[in-house]
Amino acid sequence: MDASIGLPILVGLIAVALLFDFLNGLHDAANSIATIVSTRVLRPQYAVFWAAFFNFIAFLVFGLHVANTIGTGIIEPSVIDASVIFAALVGAIVWNVVTWGLGIPSSSSHALIGGLLGAGLAKAGLSAALWSGLSKALLAIVLSPLVGFLLALVLVAIVSWASVRSTPFAVDRAFRILQFVSASLYSLGHGGNDAQKTMGIIAVLLYSQGYLGSEFSVPFWVVISCQAAMALGTLMGGWRIVRTMGLRITKLTPMQGFCAETGGAATLFMATFLGVPVSTTHTITGAIVGVGAARRMSAVRWNVASSIVYAWVITIPAAAIVAALAYWATRLLPAM
Repeated sequence: MDASIGLPILVGLIAVALLFDFLNGLHDAANSIATIVSTRVLRPQYAVFWAAFFNFIAFLVFGLHVANTIGTGIIEPSVIDASVIFAALVGAIVWNVVTWGLGIPSSSSHALIGGLLGAGLAKAGLSAALWSGLSKALLAIVLSPLVGFLLALVLVAIVSWASVRSTPFAVDRAFRILQFVSASLYSLGHGGNDAQKTMGIIAVLLYSQGYLGSEFSVPFWVVISCQAAMALGTLMGGWRIVRTMGLRITKLTPMQGFCAETGGAATLFMATFLGVPVSTTHTITGAIVGVGAARRMSAVRWNVASSIVYAWVITIPAAAIVAALAYWATRLLPAM
């Protein structure tokens, strides 16, 4: 593959990007529905429809700051060509499929960042990386679960104090209703942050091929396509990861589910408006651990949480290695 590609290859690469977006929705469906399913507020088949709807309409709420960060803030736009995009997507997709198969809630976002980084470095060395944008994404690995953890912890304290005079039955009934709101907000934040990453990939590919003129932008058809692909992926569920997120980390009540989702949603809203590509997986995991720790530290299954953290640590380098290998493999193909 060389820098200038034909329309069939361009269409094929966009299809691969949308496949990643679909797998992102499939892989991360657990982020949106694990709490509301594990508290038995909604059955799984209804929960995925609920989450998919709010995933899709997220473009009506958020700008495209995250798409711009991914498109122009991780590696030098001048380095990007069809081979780099293809290799980046292969790295992210392979890692997503492996972790989905193992039931590990890893980050699709950081798999994509790792894929971009690995492919860019394979092509142009260290000069390919935009360290200012990359450092923002790397910092979010630590901050997003921490912020989710702290917000969920504070919310548990507030609602526990506010509910002290209510009966357990009344509290449970009230938060079963409120979980519909918190789950909607979290799915909205998930669709707003995660779908934009694929938008950025497709837009920078179009830009590198001269289809966007002299100014980088995200066409509306790209926005709609990415939101739809993610929503369809969410509809397919991700039941292995739902079990890990909703049942294995800690046992959740409707009140705790509401606090975890609200804390996670607030974190995603802040990050998306600031243009920071955070991991929705990291965010909701931190929030779930936060509500569990608010009850007592032993309520959290720390061995499960620690295995998730290990997956977080290796996601970027693992996806980067696969992407670098895929890039070098494309160099062996005849120019198209």
